[in-house]
Amino acid sequence: MRKQFGMPEGEKLVNYYSCSYWKGRVPRQGWLYLTVNHLCFYSFLLGKEVNLVVQWVDITHLEKNATLLFPESIHVETRDQELFFSMFLNIGETFKLMEQLANLAMRQLLDSEGFLEDKALPRPIRPHRNISALKRDLDARAKNECYRATFRLPRDERLDGHTSCTLWTPFNKLHIPGQMFISNNYICFASKEEDACHLIIPLREKTPSKQPGGIVGSRKASVVDPSTESSPAPQEVSEQPASPASPLNSHQSFCVQEVPTASQGLLKLFQKNSPMEDLGAKGAKEKMKEESWHIHFFEYGRGVCMYRTAKTRALVLKGIPESLRGELWLLFSGAWNEMETHPGYYTELVEKSTGKYSLATEEIERDLHRSMPEHPAFQNELGIAALRRVLTAYAFRNPTIGYCQAMNIVTSVLLLYGSEEEAFWLLVALCERMLPDYYNTRVVGALVDQGIFEELTRDFLPQLSEKMQDLGVISSISLSWFLTLFLSVMPFESAVVIVDCFFYEGIKVILQVALAILDANMEQLLGCSDEGEAMTVLGRYLDNVVNKQSVSPPIPHLHALLTSGDDPPVEVDIFELLKVSYEKFSSLRAEDIEQMRFKQRLKVIQSLEDTAKRSVVRAIPVDIGFSIEELEDLYMVFKAKHLASQYWGYSRMVASRRDPSLPYLEQYRIDASQFQELFASLTPWACGSHTPVLAGRMFRLLDKNKDLLINFKEFVMGMSGMYHGDLTEKLKVLYKLHLPPALSPEEAESALEAAHYFTENSSSEASPLASDLDLFLPWEAQEAVPQEEQEGSGSEDVQEKRGEEKGTSSPDYRHYLRMWAKEKEVQKETIKDLPKMNQEQFIELCKTLYNMFSEDPMEQDLYHAIATVASLLLRIGEVGKKFSARTVRKPRDCATEEDEPPAPEPHQDTAREHQPPAAGDPQAKAGGHMHLGKVPHESQVVVEAGSGEGEGSPSQPLSDDETKDDMSMSSYSVVSTGSLQCEDLADDTVLVGGEACSPTVRTGGTVDTDWCISFEQILASILTESVLVNFFEKRVDIALKIKDQKKVERQFSTASDHEQPGVSG
Repeated sequence: MRKQFGMPEGEKLVNYYSCSYWKGRVPRQGWLYLTVNHLCFYSFLLGKEVNLVVQWVDITHLEKNATLLFPESIHVETRDQELFFSMFLNIGETFKLMEQLANLAMRQLLDSEGFLEDKALPRPIRPHRNISALKRDLDARAKNECYRATFRLPRDERLDGHTSCTLWTPFNKLHIPGQMFISNNYICFASKEEDACHLIIPLREKTPSKQPGGIVGSRKASVVDPSTESSPAPQEVSEQPASPASPLNSHQSFCVQEVPTASQGLLKLFQKNSPMEDLGAKGAKEKMKEESWHIHFFEYGRGVCMYRTAKTRALVLKGIPESLRGELWLLFSGAWNEMETHPGYYTELVEKSTGKYSLATEEIERDLHRSMPEHPAFQNELGIAALRRVLTAYAFRNPTIGYCQAMNIVTSVLLLYGSEEEAFWLLVALCERMLPDYYNTRVVGALVDQGIFEELTRDFLPQLSEKMQDLGVISSISLSWFLTLFLSVMPFESAVVIVDCFFYEGIKVILQVALAILDANMEQLLGCSDEGEAMTVLGRYLDNVVNKQSVSPPIPHLHALLTSGDDPPVEVDIFELLKVSYEKFSSLRAEDIEQMRFKQRLKVIQSLEDTAKRSVVRAIPVDIGFSIEELEDLYMVFKAKHLASQYWGYSRMVASRRDPSLPYLEQYRIDASQFQELFASLTPWACGSHTPVLAGRMFRLLDKNKDLLINFKEFVMGMSGMYHGDLTEKLKVLYKLHLPPALSPEEAESALEAAHYFTENSSSEASPLASDLDLFLPWEAQEAVPQEEQEGSGSEDVQEKRGEEKGTSSPDYRHYLRMWAKEKEVQKETIKDLPKMNQEQFIELCKTLYNMFSEDPMEQDLYHAIATVASLLLRIGEVGKKFSARTVRKPRDCATEEDEPPAPEPHQDTAREHQPPAAGDPQAKAGGHMHLGKVPHESQVVVEAGSGEGEGSPSQPLSDDETKDDMSMSSYSVVSTGSLQCEDLADDTVLVGGEACSPTVRTGGTVDTDWCISFEQILASILTESVLVNFFEKRVDIALKIKDQKKVERQFSTASDHEQPGVSG
């Protein structure tokens, strides 16, 4: 499979299926391969080959449907194409596996979580040879998720097995058929009939059976249900904890005496304990509710092991009494289990998070006084402090979510009915299980359920659906409804009744109530002319949803004050609204909602990715030169390269550094190796084997903050410098690639400058080249050079830069003003600001040009031109030495000159040996030494820089320089001996600046530190050769290179390109 589709060793096959791919009206029978990161199809039929590769992260729609044209088919849709697969032997299993893999890909886009194989998965007793370990892993994941969602268990709970059995229920003396599920810490039972019975038994509370023979199991079942061994009969239930609040005191250590909220809810602290008799009919109703629940506890048990039946749901719909609300919320949400298994966890979090400041704590402080300000519990420091501790503790526990708006409203309500620890665990259950991905930076979960709401509106209210879409109301109302569970749009007494049902039924209740609200206002909404009018209609309706049975004093609803009119609408009883929602829309099932969530998640996350792409493209300067379409294509290629690091794990640093909370521009970044691959396929300056070297220099030039990663904007700036702009701009980029920091000291060192020649007491960490370079710059020009281009900067600048990166620098406004001024100076950079180039850097530039021209149709003319230009520049550099102003220093002895690399300060004598020192170049280790002795005899030395005895002079006559038409000039190459591979040099290559070794000079030569050349001189010299001007001014279409890059990534064979539609990148 890997060989067929060009996948690396890290790509893992999950399963493969025989099927048909519909191309037009003709099915192509072949094999569908499902890997962890790709969907692949291969077919070879009647001499025609079809080879498809689609990334899971590119899929925007995946569904199983049946039409007349495509019976029992799977429809796969990306941004570029639609694919239909049919004729499966087991289409259900195939589609389920495709759903799981697509879900994993969306999770990767959402929070950068890659697929990790479960190594702890037990091996089957009889392994099936056609089922891979990854397939078993994914099947186990699906079962675990369903198990945890059904019984509201902690996220780390794993299902060990399940079997059919019957459960003896003492409340109706019946055997109820169903399934028993066993995991490490729980034994659970679910009846076949949905509402007949659910039972959860934590093994920490399991006691030995007192009455043997209490189990009736199926003979076919290998395991029977032992849950009745601890069946909560009336006598046994009394031995269990009376309520979740009572065992809490045993391990509660969080300031019980000092903080009242550590042991009870705020409602009990701020509500006057008036007798129920004084409340009249409301008090009597509340007392009846309490009595009904106590009877239910007596018959069905109380606590975690309570039998949950249809009668339990009926009691919840009638309203939970205030005294039992906190306890039942803990039980129904599963928060009680986590609180019991993590004693003291909340207290530790509060202690650790106290005094810690972050962006989340700043946002929390900003929203504390906006959390139910109308309630007396949050009009004083006691309630505010409790809310602060709970929100800060959760932000410390889950930094991925941290804090999101609306969490403060929900948490404030949780604190009214429970202690701080109970509210904390309820918040954990909400954010991590019951409302997944709701409270992250992009509220993905709420957007997913908003899409479900729109789909349900089309199904149940088709007349209203089109009108709502035209008005754009659903997107405006649903986020506030779902994120706050109606707490921000309804009176508090009414909204908590919906929260009661939500903790028992899940998101299904929220969707049902939302549909019922639209249905109740259908006539008025159909008559609305704009969004504002529709919002007013719905706002006034919600403000008048009342709870006539509430015993709490009425709390003024701030939203109602804004939407109240002259004639307020008729009051709507919350229990009537719930009743209508169950009567009209109770056909919703949890399984259907999860299926719809998957489909909407694909759409929402891909929509967010498109938004991110547009935002990143808009952040690119308009003068970059690329069109919007080209920038979007470049972004997709750049993003695919980043994701590849997460697929196959060859660059864990990139994957670990991705933070979805960062701005869009910083979320996808690539390292040097990934940039090298993109550079090789996209650059217009192909340099053959020299391309990786040039790519490394470009990466160092673009990596301004030195974190070894570049973002998309930096990447595009580098590409634009090569593709767009005039000759001057392109040459400026090429010039910078051969100066520090792009040119590393290792690349510029010659064979004589090996590491063992450096003295141990050298205190300067700067590059000798950079130090030499500074001497040729006036002081003002050095100030204008960007800090990134001065490797010899002091330690104070380095510490200042590190402080900026870590965000730990002091908030000195003058410091930021200086940074802003530096940015402005960089933007105003002109060619006069560019530092001069020394001899070694010039040789590297010539070598790059030589390699760049090697595959061009005008190769010979370009070689001739660059040899002429280089000869001219070498003479200009020699003449320029006379006019270089420098400080007179003491000469060094001969041994120092030979043994040490070029010193940061120039020497007094200007007639030093001049020979290009590239024999130590990494590319030339094999071929360079052959030419050291050979080339001076076969080639003619054109330029001499003077011998060590001072005989040469800058104005020395040059042999053969005036005769450009000499045949030996046809392959002129201005490179040093030993700097190229053997095949790069011909016998007639003329080496400019080379000289035969004299007896008094070390073989290989040293660098002439006095020699330098400016960018203006290089530009003026190149302008004299029209063939060079034409080479740099010709336009290259990057769209073709992007297309080729996508094909390379997919490894498509040329024989099958015409057989497939455009495959998504």
